Amino acid sequence: MSDQGTPPAEGEPSLLACSLCGSRRRVQDPASLETHCADCGLVFEGSELVTPGPPVRDAPGAQGSGRGIGPFSLPGASRRELGTILKGTRDGQGRPLDWQRRYEFQHLRRVAQRQTVRALEDPLERSQARDSIAMASDRLALPPVIRSEAERFFRDATQRGLYRGRSQVAAVGASVYAACRRFAVPRTLGEVSKVLGARRSEVGRAFKVACRGMSTIVPSVDPRVYLARYAQELALSPHVRTSVETMLKETETSPEVSGLSAHGLVAALIYIASERGGERRSRAQVARVSAVTEVTLRSTSRLLERLLGPRSAGAES
Repeated sequence: MSDQGTPPAEGEPSLLACSLCGSRRRVQDPASLETHCADCGLVFEGSELVTPGPPVRDAPGAQGSGRGIGPFSLPGASRRELGTILKGTRDGQGRPLDWQRRYEFQHLRRVAQRQTVRALEDPLERSQARDSIAMASDRLALPPVIRSEAERFFRDATQRGLYRGRSQVAAVGASVYAACRRFAVPRTLGEVSKVLGARRSEVGRAFKVACRGMSTIVPSVDPRVYLARYAQELALSPHVRTSVETMLKETETSPEVSGLSAHGLVAALIYIASERGGERRSRAQVARVSAVTEVTLRSTSRLLERLLGPRSAGAES
């Protein structure tokens, strides 16, 4: 409690005397925001709040701009409920408005809605992109952080005009694939395109254009991330996994494999290591798990066998 028992200085308004004891000493409780008499404890009515409220935006003397005031909302949450509501045909005292005032309020309501949409909404509010991202995340079993990152990437790329002239499914696919690569989640471009019903080439072009225009760095996925996923789905032994890691270290610095995709390279190494380790997996099985064609798997396997040579073959035996 704060004691306000000191007499008022000259020029300041004098405090009213207590109606019971006549004292002019005040005690204020910061918890209940009530002012008491310091002598008899009488609670005075009509006391003003001493705790300052939130700063008003652009008000003189306010600390900050007031933008941090209000309930917390997620980055992808809808914000349509913000704004001034102007409706009704009566004023604050219940009297009916004439037609001129009603027309003025209708005009103000349209202007307020237009300005609210322009200032607060983002590209996700005016399209079905959020639903498409949520659907792709559910089908690909992606964590919530990937969904939030895909929404952020889509919002930034759309505001920069990087998706102008491209279909929405291609833009959504590029955003989801960029979010997966950002957090090293093993999802291929073909898998993302398949769940959205888009062409792989169209999604790939949108992804390349967005990466060139965005300031966010999208790293490449480590092939070992795909190795853990494919080895689990194919039920490979630790010996075969170790063989794949050894061959991956030998071939990842070769310039001949620089143009190969990470999941295609890992799939070919798994096919070679499973045959040499006595745990043969058919080419169709590996191609189905890794989402590559059997033709691509065959050509990549021949290239890697030529790079590894008989020395690696003798070491595996």
